[in-house]
Amino acid sequence: MLKKAKIYIPSKTATQSGRNNSKKWLLEFNRGNSNYDYLMNWTSTSDTQSQVKLFFDNKEAAIDFATKNNIEYEVQEPKNSKKIIKSYADNFLS
Repeated sequence: MLKKAKIYIPSKTATQSGRNNSKKWLLEFNRGNSNYDYLMNWTSTSDTQSQVKLFFDNKEAAIDFATKNNIEYEVQEPKNSKKIIKSYADNFLS
């Protein structure tokens, strides 16, 4: 069975003000089928690979790890946002 994973930089959470934790690349395995127990209202799975998250310093290291371990991967490039630097005095310009 061939494992599938995606390699990406996770976005920052809403409770963070800085971007320090969003500099590392993450290799995360795709989630398998889950079973839902209607009686106990639980969701379970027998796939333990979906719980594994591996962090890497750069994209090349994550790709090297995936190719060495025969993991089929998909790279999602980060979307860079444009920073608009404004000052308080810009509110009063005509």
